[in-house]
Amino acid sequence: MPGLTRHSGTLAVYAEDNIDTDRIIPARFLSLLSRQGYGELLFKDVRGPEFPLDRPEAVGATILVVGTNFGCGSSREHAVWAIQQAGFQAVVALKTEQSSGFSDILRGNASNCGLCLVELNPRAHGHLVRLGSGAHATVDVLNCVVESGGESFHFEMNDLVRQQLIDGLDLIGTTLQYEDSIRRFEARWDSFVPERSSIGAR
Repeated sequence: MPGLTRHSGTLAVYAEDNIDTDRIIPARFLSLLSRQGYGELLFKDVRGPEFPLDRPEAVGATILVVGTNFGCGSSREHAVWAIQQAGFQAVVALKTEQSSGFSDILRGNASNCGLCLVELNPRAHGHLVRLGSGAHATVDVLNCVVESGGESFHFEMNDLVRQQLIDGLDLIGTTLQYEDSIRRFEARWDSFVPERSSIGAR
């Protein structure tokens, strides 16, 4: 998958808290046999003319701004696929003293699928919300900075996840970086199988 170092685009603001994975991608669509076609199903059950992502100013947006605890609920990579296939390169959430921006489940699936997750403090997040959908912003993964409306805000990201995102590696790709070492280990490793006498055979 392509790596991500810096992305510039416009915002789509849907700043509600506790958006669960069933709202992101309803469970009835999880039986699709292909990994494609999920973008049009993003927030399928709540879409409509007044829904934030359906407003004219949000059309073509590539940075989704949400509230806190985004992606709670059941585990499904389909939620990440739907976000990505709808055109979003990054999701920016609110982190407070009481709640993280993203659920652990969504965080893991996102890092393995190359979706950039950014957590901002209330002041920085509020700035983006006030700018609203259609405002221009840049997410700089190399320097962990979000720039928009003439201001810059630092965010924290796990170093391993950040490097994985920059390099465009999923878990398998990350493992394959050590392919030579794994091969050398396997060539000299003898598996141990206990003899019957050593396990109390009669």
